[in-house]
Amino acid sequence: MAALRIGLTGGIASGKTAVANAFARRGVPVIDADRIARDVVAPGTPALAAVLAEFGPGLVLPDGGLDRRRLRQIVFAEPERRRRLEAILHPAIRRAMEAEAMAVTAPYALIAIPLLAETDQRAWVDRVLVVDCPAELQKARLMARDGETAERAAAMMAAQAPRAARLAIADDTIDNSGSLADLERAVDELHRRYLSLAGDRRVGGA
Repeated sequence: MAALRIGLTGGIASGKTAVANAFARRGVPVIDADRIARDVVAPGTPALAAVLAEFGPGLVLPDGGLDRRRLRQIVFAEPERRRRLEAILHPAIRRAMEAEAMAVTAPYALIAIPLLAETDQRAWVDRVLVVDCPAELQKARLMARDGETAERAAAMMAAQAPRAARLAIADDTIDNSGSLADLERAVDELHRRYLSLAGDRRVGGA
C-alpha cells in the first residue's frame, strides 16, 4: 500500500519550511513542490523552453537558469499571465510529485504544496496540514525575509487564498506564532499521530 500522504500548506512566510524541516529531522520524506518547481525549469527542460516562449528570452540568467524572481514579479502583477504560467508548470510539477510519492517506502510522506488551497490537488493527499499564523505576523516575516515593502508584501499575500480558506480545508493545524520549542512540540505530536494513522491504514488495507 502507498504511503500516507500529508499535504502541507500555509500562507507565504507562515513557516512551512520550518515545519517541513522539523518533520524531515524525524526521518519523514518531504516532497517539496517548490524544489520540484525549480527542477522542472532547469536548463534544457521542456518546461523552461515553454516558459521562455511565453514570457520571453529575457528571463534567462547568465548560468542558463530561469530568473524566478523577475518572473514572479511579472505574474503577480498580471493575473492572466499567472494563469498561463500555471498552465505550463502545474502539470509537470504534479507528475514529478506523484512519481516521488509513489516511490516512498516510509509509513507516511509530507507533500509540501504552498498553493494547495488555490489548486485542485486536495484530492491526491490523505490529510491536509495547515501552518497558520496571524496575517500581520505573516506580513512582517515576509518583509524581513525577502526585503519586500509593506505594499508589495500585502499584494503577495492577497494573491493567495485567504487565511480562512486554508483553515477550512485543514485536517490538522500548527499555530506557528510561538517559539521554536512550541513548533517542535506540535510536530512531535503530529508525527506520532501520523505514524499511528499510517499503521492503522496499512493494517486495514492488508
